[in-house]
Amino acid sequence: MEKNKLKGSIPLTIFNISSLEFLYMSGNMLEGPLPRDIGNLTMLTALDLGNNYLTGVIPDELSNLQELVDLSLYLNNFSGSIPIGIFNISTLVSISLSDNHFSGILPSTIGHGLPNIEGIFLGEININGILPNSISNLSKLTVLGLGGNELTGPIPKSLVNLRLLEVLHLQSNSFAGETSTLSFITPLINLVDLRLSFNPLNAVLPKSIGNLSLQWFSAIGCNLKGHIPNEIGNLINLSSLELEDNDFTGIVPTTISSLTNLQQLSLGVNRISGPFPNGLCELSSLFFLKLSQNQMWGSIPTCLGDLTSLREVYLDSNNFTSSIPSSLWNLKDILKLNLSSNFFNGSLPLEFGSLLKVTQLSLAHNRIEGSIPETFGKLVNLEALDLSYNNMSGVIPKSLEELKQLDSFNVSFNRLHGEIPSGGPFVHLPFQSFMSNKGLCGNPQKHVLPCRSNSKKRRLIWILVACLVIFVVGVVSSIVFILMRRRGKTVNIEDEWSPEIAAQRISYYELQRATQGFDGNNLIGSGSFGSVYKGTMADGMIVAIKVFNVQMEGTFQTFDIECEILRNLRHRNLTKIISSCCNLDFKALILEYMPNESLDKLLYSRDYCLNIMQRLNIMVDVASALEYLHHGYSVPVVHCDLKPSNVLLDNDMVGHLTDFGIAKLLTKEESIAHTTTFATLGYIAPEYGSEGLVSKRSDVYSYGIMFLETFIKKKPNDEMFVGDLNLRSYVHNSLPDELNNIIDADLLTLDEENLSQKLQCVSAIMELAMNCTANIAVERMNMTDVVAALKKIKQKLSSCYRTTLRQDIRNQ
Repeated sequence: MEKNKLKGSIPLTIFNISSLEFLYMSGNMLEGPLPRDIGNLTMLTALDLGNNYLTGVIPDELSNLQELVDLSLYLNNFSGSIPIGIFNISTLVSISLSDNHFSGILPSTIGHGLPNIEGIFLGEININGILPNSISNLSKLTVLGLGGNELTGPIPKSLVNLRLLEVLHLQSNSFAGETSTLSFITPLINLVDLRLSFNPLNAVLPKSIGNLSLQWFSAIGCNLKGHIPNEIGNLINLSSLELEDNDFTGIVPTTISSLTNLQQLSLGVNRISGPFPNGLCELSSLFFLKLSQNQMWGSIPTCLGDLTSLREVYLDSNNFTSSIPSSLWNLKDILKLNLSSNFFNGSLPLEFGSLLKVTQLSLAHNRIEGSIPETFGKLVNLEALDLSYNNMSGVIPKSLEELKQLDSFNVSFNRLHGEIPSGGPFVHLPFQSFMSNKGLCGNPQKHVLPCRSNSKKRRLIWILVACLVIFVVGVVSSIVFILMRRRGKTVNIEDEWSPEIAAQRISYYELQRATQGFDGNNLIGSGSFGSVYKGTMADGMIVAIKVFNVQMEGTFQTFDIECEILRNLRHRNLTKIISSCCNLDFKALILEYMPNESLDKLLYSRDYCLNIMQRLNIMVDVASALEYLHHGYSVPVVHCDLKPSNVLLDNDMVGHLTDFGIAKLLTKEESIAHTTTFATLGYIAPEYGSEGLVSKRSDVYSYGIMFLETFIKKKPNDEMFVGDLNLRSYVHNSLPDELNNIIDADLLTLDEENLSQKLQCVSAIMELAMNCTANIAVERMNMTDVVAALKKIKQKLSSCYRTTLRQDIRNQ
């Protein structure tokens, strides 16, 4: 009855057929538990209930089926531990329990009761513990699938006894070991499929791997070291080789040209150096090539364009130079091409338009010049186009309006000019970035200037103004030059007028080393858009590295917004951006490190207590930063996500506002913007939460809530706030008479000197926070007034402490 649309539970009457030998009900929609009555079918030799929705535990009675040859319960929702009796059914040839929700460990006796077993499929079932040594007793085993579990410890060396093993899947566990760990594979000459990915093996790939019969070898993220052995070229049957995200050094072995059956090659995220391996051009079956994030250099050989079988090519984040070979335009069936973060130069030819099937194309972070070819409009299947961080000029071709599938378009940080196309996908592009192209104009919401009239009269005026400016600059420069000569000094005109040198680009590998492979011990914090690590650079500088989750929708836009805002803003209470690292698969900001972490961590720390003055100073710092964002920058900036975890503290406990991932730049004409990205619940203003409207006043509301939290020490989403009760109403109901009952008990004590004056200051703080958190936006204060009010409160509070200090001195 397999592969139908049967629903409900398995009828109990089936288990009354004592002579039943075969029961196949896989591929249905059966629910409920597996009845204990299954133990009645003692003649059963094959049981297949896979790919259903069965739940509960597997009954111990299943071990009564001592004639069972094939047991398949894969792809269900079984839980609990696996009955140990199953591993004592001596007739079993195949057991498949993959993709369930079991728990517990594999029995240490697993290798003693299955003398006829040939296939064990236990992947993705949540088992933990070690892999028992006794498994090496299963001499007939040809398939062992244990991937996607939580197994730990070393891989047993006794696996060398499984001489008939053809398929070994151990990926996505926590197997660890020393350099000799992989020596167990040497005698397994019948292995055709070996998957070890995502285990911290810390091993060297042995030369003996060339003695195997592998067709598929995967060891991604295993911390493999050393060189890729030349003997890899002996695996002439290999169709897939995945060695990405390890620590391989040296060059790609020239023997790789012998792998004529290779279809997939992934060597990205290593430290492989040397030129592009020409031997790859001989792999006529290759359709997937990934050499990303290595240290390879030189030019790309023209012969790569002869591999017309290629569908995906990733060469990003290397040191490739020269121009992109024109032969690449012969890859008419290519789907994804990423050449970003290299040093390619030259211009893009019209032949680029021959890549008619390409869906993703990234040439970002290179030195490409010239214009965007009109023929890009022929790439009708294009979904993502990234040309950012180049030296491209000219206009954005109107032909791009024909790219109906386009949902990501990035040309930021170039020298483009003219009007942004307004038709086709540009009307509702989910992600588009035109930042730092001073000559572009269009809708101001796209962070460009509005287009102006192009009349001849206006152009003539601008030409005259430009000529006048040039003339004045020339005269002034000449006068300065003459005066300096008279004083006996020389002026280097080239130095005086040379542009600012761009910040050094930091590579992925430098960040990987700085964080010890993004080790969890260096994790400072994590949020919706990624994680932040502490890193020590090669020169000893300690930095904070914010790594964005590129799999999450909106990450690219978040990264670009944060880059754009932080690179232009200058204020002592804003985090400083040092550099960035960006390619299609990895995006990170390198920021100034704050040793005292965040206000949130210190506020709720058991080991440290912020005093009242420290808290007030931090809130003054944040208010000063907001005043600059709202009123001191060329265009108003709305942060949109104010909360204690986004306030970082340096050595001197000075507050720095961070995380501009969802910030909004307002034009001079607008005071309110609309967003579909929501910040942290509890901190967002009413109009933000209900209508998606953000403004400077919505920031003021969030600041007010954070202000209350800092002195009350209760989060706005605390479980005590239910119904109509929230943090604001909780404080409002307690003012002014019960203030001492709601503020943080660690702030003031009953025997505190000048207690009444200090309580007055705290009361003023609460009143100020109330004015910031009014439900109606126009009733809220602006940040300039907030800063002024805070300074008065701070002055009054300081005088209380000075009075206390003087009294203490007199008492001494």
